[in-house]
Amino acid sequence: MKILGVKIDNLTIAETLQKIEVFLRDGQQHYLVTPNPEFLVEAQKDEEFKRILNQADLAVPDGMGLVLAARFLGQPLKQRITGTDLMEEICQRAAQKKWPVFLLGGRQGVAEKARDNLRERYQGLEIKVNSRSDLFDTTFLNPIGFKKVVSKRSDLGSAILFVALGAPKQEKWIVENLKLMPSVKLVMGVGGAFDFMAGRARRAPKFLRAIGLEWLWRLFCQPRRIIRIFKAVVVFPWLVIRNR
Repeated sequence: MKILGVKIDNLTIAETLQKIEVFLRDGQQHYLVTPNPEFLVEAQKDEEFKRILNQADLAVPDGMGLVLAARFLGQPLKQRITGTDLMEEICQRAAQKKWPVFLLGGRQGVAEKARDNLRERYQGLEIKVNSRSDLFDTTFLNPIGFKKVVSKRSDLGSAILFVALGAPKQEKWIVENLKLMPSVKLVMGVGGAFDFMAGRARRAPKFLRAIGLEWLWRLFCQPRRIIRIFKAVVVFPWLVIRNR
């Protein structure tokens, strides 16, 4: 289905993981996106971003606003799938199946802490991060350096890359650079997920997530996000109603 002209795949998380396993076996390169209301608002004025979202191999609904909008449009979604939850599930399977994982982006030291926590949580996980002192410049946007990292791990099989540069920068970077990294078979932009994995930010309690009020928790914890939250909880519903 489409919401505000952006493709959303109507899948459960189990169905999504099945598709990901197929992607990792077929020898092709695939990228996933996790549209949320803020993405869709941005896509209304950024045609390049909208095109990237629509051309993704998989677009999972990250945001209760999308679930409510789909219901309002008469095409209910099976499940909300947050990028953080999906990343955790992929890492769990990567540990079991020996898929090497790479973390790119995040603030200084966050990716390293996220790596350490994921290794502890998922025994046997093959995981490497970017480092400002190891192959990457301070913008994290050096694909040639990353290609060197991937080539060192090519004997481990298909590689998974998580990119935390913030939307829409991370999605544009993925599309521009994926072909330069042939060993990467699955890539996904994850925004601030590394902060959660590293314990630098706390997710909302499960009951708030369940009733769609995670945005209120994030506003309380990070008041500077007020403009972004306004787009998600005010601008997005208004656009959906106007464009119905």
